[in-house]
Amino acid sequence: MLRSRSRAATTRLRPRAVALALAVLLAAMVFALVAGSGELGWQRVLGELGAQLTGTTSPLSEREAAIVWELRMPRVLLAGLVGAALAGAGAAFQGVFRNPLADPYLLGAAAGAGMAATMVVVFAPVVTGWLIGPLPLAAFAGALGGVALSWLLGRSAGGSGTATLLLAGVAVTAFLTAVQTFVQQLNTDTIKQVYTWTLGGLNVTGWRDVWVALPYIALAAVVLCGSARLLDVLTLGDAEAASLGIRPGRVRLVLLAAASLATAAAVAVSGLIGFVGIVVPHVVRLLAGASYRVIVPLSLIGGAVFLILADFVARTALPGELPLGVVTAFAGAPFFALVLRSSRGRTP
Repeated sequence: MLRSRSRAATTRLRPRAVALALAVLLAAMVFALVAGSGELGWQRVLGELGAQLTGTTSPLSEREAAIVWELRMPRVLLAGLVGAALAGAGAAFQGVFRNPLADPYLLGAAAGAGMAATMVVVFAPVVTGWLIGPLPLAAFAGALGGVALSWLLGRSAGGSGTATLLLAGVAVTAFLTAVQTFVQQLNTDTIKQVYTWTLGGLNVTGWRDVWVALPYIALAAVVLCGSARLLDVLTLGDAEAASLGIRPGRVRLVLLAAASLATAAAVAVSGLIGFVGIVVPHVVRLLAGASYRVIVPLSLIGGAVFLILADFVARTALPGELPLGVVTAFAGAPFFALVLRSSRGRTP
């Protein structure tokens, strides 16, 4: 066991693997951009992309070009950002808690975002002209607030380990979910709107949501990738990490803060989308190895690919758009069940 752990800790991310992952991401982005419900034709959309790169005449009209650059492109980029945020956060949570079933919403982020969003829907008046709408702001603040409450409760309980923090997250989630349910019952007319938000989706009408989410997700991604080596050290145990001059408690705090920031930014612009943070790191772990220096960056790229393709299915599978969370559940739940079944015999 120690030999396998030390081998995982010395595994490095190969440039060839990154190049391949980035090539897959680029292919997924082009595919999602070219294919769509509009009758533009994939050859003409590719011609528009080529015209932008070479400065030649575009085969699209001004209106058709606006569909590509003002509707499809922001949505593809936002799907990639949200997928990267959730998958990277999931990998970090799994490393911190040493549990491959850990989820980005583990410490009350989903419950906090859901409660705050419900309060906005029920109580806040309709406002216009805001740079950022009240619902995304509330979801972002609620997600961070839920994680902060879990952290404070865990610290006040006198425990510094992951088990205490996990139990605190369960308690905070239960309380915030109860508050959300109570608020919903005060105005049952808003249940449909809240339910739609909780199923997740990318209702993008321009570049605003992309610019809102980008700085937070980019900052979190840099911190997570920079701390991936420390995650490998934490897998050896706190005593071993401390002997190497690393403070496990401080490392966990930084990692959880970065993962929670990424999760909050994703929730603010997309609602609650499940399974991305569990499935993608699992796939990366199976394909590329157990070192978090490999898992974290490839999960960021893989999460972007996964959600770009899932969003394509959500907007094209039926005449009416499917909730994105339903698509990820259809794809993620069976895979997760297969992973659990295949690992049953290997679990000590």
